[in-house]
Amino acid sequence: MTRSTEPLRRVIVGISGASGAVYGARLLQVLRELPGVESHLVVSGAGWRNLQHELDLEPPAVRALADVVHELDNVGASIASGSFAAHAMVVAPCSMRTLAAIAHGLADNLLTRAADVTLKERRRLVLLARETPLHLVHLRNMAAVTEMGAIVCPPMPAFYQRPTSVGEVVDHSVARVLDLLGLDSDLAPRWQGLPPLAPVAGNS
Repeated sequence: MTRSTEPLRRVIVGISGASGAVYGARLLQVLRELPGVESHLVVSGAGWRNLQHELDLEPPAVRALADVVHELDNVGASIASGSFAAHAMVVAPCSMRTLAAIAHGLADNLLTRAADVTLKERRRLVLLARETPLHLVHLRNMAAVTEMGAIVCPPMPAFYQRPTSVGEVVDHSVARVLDLLGLDSDLAPRWQGLPPLAPVAGNS
């Protein structure tokens, strides 16, 4: 039997209390199908509440989507240490409270501690920030985490793909996240460009 030489890629998924729990749940579903990827999940208290409210998902169903689940108050978990060889971390969705904690290095629970570790180890951290409109502190915190090396990636619908369902809108954002993590998928179609415009009569 030939064993794969590809290293295991561990992706930490944080789900915080902003609206948009579907992004985290869908990301976990897709990661589960990718070969050589191990997902580690940590959910805030408000994140659990939104998973139930927005998706009718109870904790056991969410836990089943991840390879490993960590409790929010377990600051001794593997993902709290830089010696744990994680590939990247995604916070989907990322509330403004969680964004602020990451921007100011609070590390006051396992989710924000894991994000802090991801930054200090110079690994990829993607934050699906969810809020609108934005006030100045939100913008400053986004600038701060960007300067620290994170990628702020608000889940914006791409109407040029002509989505026909909410699921397609969600998949487009999740596909963009996978691109940022360097993980291949065929989750959403890639833009191939528009055909040339037909000439207008009378113009030269």
